[in-house]
Amino acid sequence: MHTPTAAMLVIGDEILSGRTRDSNTNFLARALTDHGIRLMEARVVADEHDRIKAAVQALSSAYTHVFTSGGIGPTHDDITADAVADAMGAAIDIRADARALLQAHYDARGMELNAARLRMARIPDGARLIDNPISTAPGFSIGNVHVMAGVPTIFEAMVASVLPGLTGGPPMLSQSLRLMRGEGDIAAGLGQLAADHPEVSIGSYPFHQNGVHGTNIVVRSQDGAAIDRVMGALSHLFPAEG
Repeated sequence: MHTPTAAMLVIGDEILSGRTRDSNTNFLARALTDHGIRLMEARVVADEHDRIKAAVQALSSAYTHVFTSGGIGPTHDDITADAVADAMGAAIDIRADARALLQAHYDARGMELNAARLRMARIPDGARLIDNPISTAPGFSIGNVHVMAGVPTIFEAMVASVLPGLTGGPPMLSQSLRLMRGEGDIAAGLGQLAADHPEVSIGSYPFHQNGVHGTNIVVRSQDGAAIDRVMGALSHLFPAEG
């Protein structure tokens, strides 16, 4: 069965300057894995129209889905919607359904829907709104690009809104083996095992604990039986720890 692929595009000077830590990529990776969509690439770009446009065009042509986070708020540097519209060849303006959502939200709080807040109702032609149960201002999907807020709680809620409508493949499964040996001691045997079992992904992740070097071996595949076969082979390859 074909496994859909995805890319993550994180947008924002605050990420690149180190002022804000990106947690959205990790959340998305886990959510997509559970949904059977393989995250293949993640990029971070500054708040610059041309950089965002170029990244969206490159990623949307290479993968089944593109998810973006950041740059859809009310301030002057929130330019993601315009850049994505440009990348997808769509006009953009304030849209009635998005405006109605914001109007109701601010009316209920006795606040004005001023020009700055109204920026969040600018949606590319042909896009589908993404629900935002946290602060109402919607994201949107246009083509295979899903544009979401950068605030983690809102991003996570938007992902939960989008994923049920996306077709996924079988979920990625994994098992792991912890070895108290350094990667240099196991590399040859592990490399041969990987060559003998191309149906799975075998990763090695070193650690250092109590003065001893160790390695966590992680075997991943959508085929549970294949994982079991490789885990059995690992037990024979490293019998003292398997």
